[in-house]
Amino acid sequence: MSVKQGLLALLSEEPMYGARLKTEFEGRTGGTWPINIGQIYTTLARLERDGLVEQVGADDEGRISYRLTATGREEVGHWWFSPVDRDRTPRDELVIKLALAVTSPGVDVARVVQTQRTATLRTLRDYTRLKHDALDQADADASAADDGAGERDLAWLLVLENLIFSAEAETRWLDHVESRLAREAGRPRPQGDRGRPASTGADLVAQAREEARR
Repeated sequence: MSVKQGLLALLSEEPMYGARLKTEFEGRTGGTWPINIGQIYTTLARLERDGLVEQVGADDEGRISYRLTATGREEVGHWWFSPVDRDRTPRDELVIKLALAVTSPGVDVARVVQTQRTATLRTLRDYTRLKHDALDQADADASAADDGAGERDLAWLLVLENLIFSAEAETRWLDHVESRLAREAGRPRPQGDRGRPASTGADLVAQAREEARR
């Protein structure tokens, strides 16, 4: 998701000024995607240029709010029901790191994998603890009949669960990488390629994509 689409989605509810957009954007995503105020206003300027938003005017404190134009509302409606294009997902630094490590002489790939697994498991524990806290908060808000808080609790839970699933998938993939490297180490290597693993960076990336589909 781009910042552009996020701001348009927020503005589909009501007009907002830059600082409030920042607060809403970060609050609803649980702070998983920090955004600076400069980026907010740069994006708003582009959206205004493209005819997707327009200024409403300044309040008593001089803060200028923006609202969607008809074209902007059409853009948001299209975005909600368009599938995410996986060809545009950001490059995965871990996949790239391992692809380079496995083809670079002298790199202890097993240690790279083990180090990452330890960090990923620690992160998974942190996310799981946060989920338990969020569930407790959701129960408290439900008891207080606070619908607004309940919606935010649900949004935060969905973000957390995505992070948990991603960390679990990364752990499984790291196990797969370790097993594959062990198998490759037992294969005879082509003449003239001594000292380098038989698997290539391309193999590793292909395997990562295949694991992600499962």
